[in-house]
Amino acid sequence: MNVKSTTVPPLDPNAAEPYYRQIYERFRGAINHGVLEPGDRIPSARALAQELGLARGTIDAAYSLLAAEGYIQARGQAGTVVTPGLKPRAPVATPSARVQVSEPPSFRPDSVLPFQMGLPALDSFPRKIWARLGARCVRAMQPSDMAHPPVYGLPGLRTQIAGYLQVSRGIDCSPSQVFVTSGYRHTIGLIAHALLKAGDRVWLEDPGYPPTRQLLGHLNIAAVPVPVDNEGMVIHQAVKAAPRARAAVVTPAHQSPLCVSLSLRRRLALLDWATRNQSLIIEDDYDGEYRYASRPLPALKSLDRDGRVLYAGTFSKVLFPGIRLAYVVVPEALVERFGQISQAFAGSCPELTQSIVTAFLEEGHFARHIQRMRKLYAERREATAAGLSGVLGKFMRVDPQPGGMHLVLRLQGQRSDRRLVARMLAEGLYGEALTDWTAQGDGPPAVLLNFTNIDSQRTAERHATRILELVRGSR
Repeated sequence: MNVKSTTVPPLDPNAAEPYYRQIYERFRGAINHGVLEPGDRIPSARALAQELGLARGTIDAAYSLLAAEGYIQARGQAGTVVTPGLKPRAPVATPSARVQVSEPPSFRPDSVLPFQMGLPALDSFPRKIWARLGARCVRAMQPSDMAHPPVYGLPGLRTQIAGYLQVSRGIDCSPSQVFVTSGYRHTIGLIAHALLKAGDRVWLEDPGYPPTRQLLGHLNIAAVPVPVDNEGMVIHQAVKAAPRARAAVVTPAHQSPLCVSLSLRRRLALLDWATRNQSLIIEDDYDGEYRYASRPLPALKSLDRDGRVLYAGTFSKVLFPGIRLAYVVVPEALVERFGQISQAFAGSCPELTQSIVTAFLEEGHFARHIQRMRKLYAERREATAAGLSGVLGKFMRVDPQPGGMHLVLRLQGQRSDRRLVARMLAEGLYGEALTDWTAQGDGPPAVLLNFTNIDSQRTAERHATRILELVRGSR
């Protein structure tokens, strides 16, 4: 059987959709429009990766999604074909420009599914308190509050953040060092525009949070992948790969996504490297409050004596993602520079939202909420791990980890984590493939599952039973 000649239309590097999603849409469209017919053989993932100049893992992700929805079938050495007998579903002509699809983008979908990454326990958020504070802030709003918000953030909020960090994270900073942003990506963009330039090299953990790599790539900043072990980023390998790198992005409290903590000796080695080379360290402390083995570790920033660390925090994990509110704490010497860049790229969170969060912090609700969630998450983490292990123990194991908001499930054998998460999504369950978090799209297969919205061991077991059938066919 010959491979049918199929040219994939050029991919758009500026599109909101990732490359794997664009490839999926093009093949699905070709099948539904009859360009590819049932039984036609399509290019191998390796061949298509070479043709498009993409990582093999990107093509595998697109093909896994097509297979999960029944468009294609793998035939071993015979290759991959359009499913025989498939009846193409031609799109219905409508005035709208696009046909909506059921599968959401990877980072991050706007749904609320079991095991969905990036979500706190939404069922336990104190909505009544939030509503009361919101109503009060609206009633108190003056005409001056309806103008453009301060580009650095509300002074009251900056003061509350500085005070909270000093007590809970050991960071000695003034309100003037705190710059409020509209999310982690805004924070990284602000840092990049202020301190980095095209061609700079930056250490990134591998595996690591994919949007960081993508964002720096759009700015033509070279990401240097650095392996991670049970002590966090392997600093000596980073120095060997790029000794004069301009910056390093690390998640010291709970490495994203493996949840290991950066050891003290490596923290000191990282700080020493940054001081000697006049380089920068961007500390992403996305969920440092949630440690269950002991008290939360002090931030890396608390050890900084030479002004090399920029501390990035967020309210998405401790409150809710829809708030779109984060912040960065910069060294004293960089306050003026960040003030200038903030003025140029003004994009602060709405003032009303900042006012509500200020009151939430000021009245002690924030600290109490974190304490409640720390206890709740410890319980849900244990229950979810027990439920998953009891049903899926023959096929996967749960990594031991000191904290965080998700579990790492290591797949046994040669099963594909991408294929499994695609099938889970088709069944209304969420997961993320660990290989999608690596620079080359490879490595040991594992699935990342958030536990914060799993309310009991019984619920975990029920979902695990559904996953079990998918695991058995995920090779």
